Amino acid sequence: MAEKLATLTFSDGTPSIDLPIMSGSVGPDVIDVRALYGRTGKFTYDPGFMSTASCRSSITYIDGDKGILEYRGYPIEQLAEHSSFLEVAYLILNGELPGRQQLAEFVSIVTRHTMVHEQLIRFFSGFRRDAHPMAVLCGVVGALSAFYHDSINIHDARSREIAAFRLIAKLPTITAMTYKYSMGQPFMYPKNSLGYVDNFLYMMFGTPCDDYKPNAVLSRAMERILILHADHEQNASTSTVRLAGSTGANPFACISAGIASLWGPAHGGANEAVLRMLGEIDDAKNIPAFIKRVKEKEDHAMLFGFGHRVYKNYDPRAKIIQKTCHEVLEELDLKDDKLFKLAIALEKVALEDDYFIKRKLYPNVDFYSGIVYKALGIPVAMFTAIFALARTVGWIAQWNELIGDSDQKIGRPRQLFQGAARRDFTPIGRRR
Repeated sequence: MAEKLATLTFSDGTPSIDLPIMSGSVGPDVIDVRALYGRTGKFTYDPGFMSTASCRSSITYIDGDKGILEYRGYPIEQLAEHSSFLEVAYLILNGELPGRQQLAEFVSIVTRHTMVHEQLIRFFSGFRRDAHPMAVLCGVVGALSAFYHDSINIHDARSREIAAFRLIAKLPTITAMTYKYSMGQPFMYPKNSLGYVDNFLYMMFGTPCDDYKPNAVLSRAMERILILHADHEQNASTSTVRLAGSTGANPFACISAGIASLWGPAHGGANEAVLRMLGEIDDAKNIPAFIKRVKEKEDHAMLFGFGHRVYKNYDPRAKIIQKTCHEVLEELDLKDDKLFKLAIALEKVALEDDYFIKRKLYPNVDFYSGIVYKALGIPVAMFTAIFALARTVGWIAQWNELIGDSDQKIGRPRQLFQGAARRDFTPIGRRR
């Protein structure tokens, strides 16, 4: 088959050039512009990389117009319904679903790595009790390279594998410790007899005073939340991990960088904003007035939990989390929960309003996840920390893919410079 080409012509006298067109297994074709500057002396301008593929990847595929999210080709709906988080983690890391023996070995290794170095525990005392959990998480995860420096050789496959297991295994422990520290409660050490999710909930909510008994419905809800957030293509935090990784930084530093990026309210903090918004609305009777404020440009009211940078259709994760939300509230006898009923009413109004329909503003995963967290007893400040716990799997897979990509170079975006042209220094006595 003949190579597909795109011809770029110029109106300034620069000769036209042909650029190769690359095709993925699914999704739109991509114009390879790597030779553009060398052949024309020109760059492309694409703020936010809205039309630029920064890498090749085979991990996660999104079709925002159709509302499709797939990990390694498997629809998120099927994985959330039938898989465990560690089964999905194996899939994301290795490209295929594990067999029974493979999964058992994977779970066993993760389980045996859940404890953290005892000296790392003292690291927490350097933070104020009221420090934001994401600040603590950034610091502690970044510090892992100082405690586990035997697995930071990025050019050694075995070191990368050990680092991956350590991160996946220890993030629940560190996240739970972050919560316990903020509450002034003693840390709960992990139990090898518990599964990944039950262990996390035990470390979060268990105390030395009482035996923690896992609840199957609540554990499954948390499992789904982790699965839904495990990876999401080249979003801001994943791109941050890849950019840091392109410098040769160790995996712990790269994941810490991803956590810092995720902390932004436009990225990982959106579910916090949803709860604040619902609290502001307070009652279903106030929805029409709130919707009116959202539409008025002079008003700064925002409809959080609707719309997405990628999805221009219903976020497939939102349907799953809505169902999960209902199950959790039913289990906890909170089916008349005011926030949930308010969210349902707000969603109905927005989905029937031409203003939002024309703009393709559909509910996203953040719209209901905050309500689930709240019902589970997780404070708002911890929402994004749990997001980071889930996304660590995707970050590691993306980082590994970057390391193995021969085309990848150190990240170095270009710029359109519009500052002052060259000028000579003027002594202070001659300046006006």
